[in-house]
Amino acid sequence: MTDPTPSILSRRSALLALGGLSLLAACGSPETAATASALKDLRDRPVRPLTPGQKISIDDGRYLIALALIHPDPVSLLAAWSGDVNRISPDMYRAYVEKFPALATLPKIPRSGEPFNLEAVLAAQPATAVVSVESGPSDEQAGQLQAAGVPVAFIDFFNHPFENQARSLALLGALIGRGEQAAAFNAFKTARLDAISAKVATVPMDRRPTVFLEPHAMITPDCCNSPGRGNVGDYIAFVGGRNIGADVLTAPTGKLNLEYVIQRDPDVYIATGGPHLAKAGGFVVGPDFTPEQSQAGLRRVTGRPGVSTLKAVRQGRAHGLSHQLINSPIDIVATEILAKWIHPELFADLNPRATLDQINQQFLAVPYRGDYWADLTPA
Repeated sequence: MTDPTPSILSRRSALLALGGLSLLAACGSPETAATASALKDLRDRPVRPLTPGQKISIDDGRYLIALALIHPDPVSLLAAWSGDVNRISPDMYRAYVEKFPALATLPKIPRSGEPFNLEAVLAAQPATAVVSVESGPSDEQAGQLQAAGVPVAFIDFFNHPFENQARSLALLGALIGRGEQAAAFNAFKTARLDAISAKVATVPMDRRPTVFLEPHAMITPDCCNSPGRGNVGDYIAFVGGRNIGADVLTAPTGKLNLEYVIQRDPDVYIATGGPHLAKAGGFVVGPDFTPEQSQAGLRRVTGRPGVSTLKAVRQGRAHGLSHQLINSPIDIVATEILAKWIHPELFADLNPRATLDQINQQFLAVPYRGDYWADLTPA
């Protein structure tokens, strides 16, 4: 298996630069009117900044988190949203409604991954429809929106995070007139990513631990969901792990046979979960759950036949991570957590809790409350 990390790093560095260029294209320079026309989305479609009072629609609730990083009242920017509460977690949704009650009655449009509803978007009358690059409207539908006076902006925080996140946040900042704030968060994140990549570069491939990350563990009775190439798999490679799913899955996500997982016997096991797995008995985490409840769920996940025999479980290298945290615009916290789990000695100095606290205090309009990860402890 070839080492994917250098290519990820080079693509990320190049596209961070593109994100900076996008910011410059729309932020307050004397050439604003001329350079605004140079602002492009991820499909190289022209995008113009909003004028005062204009609003956008978003087809993914996690874009609300991205807006909250750069604007003190992100809900005031929305003409409609996707209403996908589980993607940001029910506790975060309640926190947003508590601070911004208008979110509860905001018009809803289908979320990314569902059939695009042209009529619903037009009825909300956004100035721009912000959509997900790999699951938004078709080219024909985007053309119809454009013809109706609603330009479309394609962004991506989740399918290819290291390639697209910085540019997408820069685009949002330029769109809503908060380019400086977007640049500040991108710089904050880039400094931490660069510190991680510098250390990972010193680790030879044959010393990088094998990792099995099981998304939404126990959401169905059978095992084993897994990242492949892209998406969550990119995080594992970035922090110096070898994702066992990437050897057999060419898509960003898929399913592994339990026999294959047992045969590979990974060095590190990570289950993702959250409030949505409470009914299934899986790993639960967040402000609505106690540490004891999180441990109980993690023990059920790791106690399943086959999984319980893995050396990662037997040797105390099994962990649980909020899925909402890794599929998030603040995924730098999850990246630091993964780095510590996969290379505990190399990253002994990392403090993801302090990073989350700083994001809460310095950037987010609505802070994260509670814990979002756990290590399996002996019963």
